[in-house]
Amino acid sequence: MAKRWSWVAVGVLLVGVWAACSDKDTTAKTDPTTKTDPTAKPTTTKPATTTKPTESSAKPWYDDYDPAHFAPDVRRYAKQAGINPQLLMAILYNESYKPHDPKFERQWAEVDSDPAFGIANMHKPAFDETKRGRDFAKRKWEELPDNPALAIQAAAWHLHDLAKRLPSKRADLYTKDELLALGYNAGGGNMRIFARGRKAGSQAQSYVDRLHDNWAKSAEALKS
Repeated sequence: MAKRWSWVAVGVLLVGVWAACSDKDTTAKTDPTTKTDPTAKPTTTKPATTTKPTESSAKPWYDDYDPAHFAPDVRRYAKQAGINPQLLMAILYNESYKPHDPKFERQWAEVDSDPAFGIANMHKPAFDETKRGRDFAKRKWEELPDNPALAIQAAAWHLHDLAKRLPSKRADLYTKDELLALGYNAGGGNMRIFARGRKAGSQAQSYVDRLHDNWAKSAEALKS
């Protein structure tokens, strides 16, 4: 549902520069004027214990991000919300065009007047409305960048709520899943207009086209 950003400009804006820290010389030095006692017994110095570096567990989930990694969460929350898991997965692929590094999202929020958080790119009003009366009602929108499972759960129930807003009689221009994707991208009000037969504008239609492009990939991802 997020706006498509100019990522070339953003990349230039937010890339951080890290300076390497020089190692300090911790080698002990011997005073050449110090005299040794020839009668003293030699002492045995035990070698210092070297701690093996711990292997990094896995890379952060947002490095080389692929929605397929969250297939179990997609299946779980789609079932709870009563929506098509393939639709939910395809929307995650639609929304994967931007980096989901939590630090990046928070930095971008400082310059964007209407930011979207999390792997489902959800805006705060949509999240706050969706969580009412649900088991994640006490969770905060600000948690979404760090919590992919919460983002998927919220997206699933948001699609559930959009489905309840569909008119009972609909034109044949779009399928139910296409309409829900349009609602996710363009809002529930526009979704109802499209459901009655009006063709979506170029931006909204592009979202549906990308949904089609990601449809088969999403079915395959759900098998993992």
